[in-house]
Amino acid sequence: MPARAQMPDDLDAVWKSLSDPTRRAILDLLRDGPRPTTEIVEAFPRLSRFGVMKHLEVLRGADLVNTREEGRQRVNSLNAVPIRKIYERWVSPFREFWSDELLRIKEAAEKSSERDSESSRSSRKKK
Repeated sequence: MPARAQMPDDLDAVWKSLSDPTRRAILDLLRDGPRPTTEIVEAFPRLSRFGVMKHLEVLRGADLVNTREEGRQRVNSLNAVPIRKIYERWVSPFREFWSDELLRIKEAAEKSSERDSESSRSSRKKK
């Protein structure tokens, strides 16, 4: 087994948090800006307050949500740092590969378009 597969992954909690659609929806809501807990609960009418609070606790445990007290309210905000770490580890290494592939496709399409244009012009001249 490769050494990397045996290493504990500090992003496991983030992956587990992101695996749930309700938690992703909470993060989508927080992407637009900080929200009081009450507002988050109201955004999920099919869930109990307790259910939403459990989801928020999982997100806090993965460091995806920060919560601060403002008077009697708890205000939650998105912490995108763990998501950035996932991007850097899993997506970023492929960025150059896909950029090169897309450039190659673009060049091939442009050459094909040029050949089609030339072919079209020469067939018009023959008529």
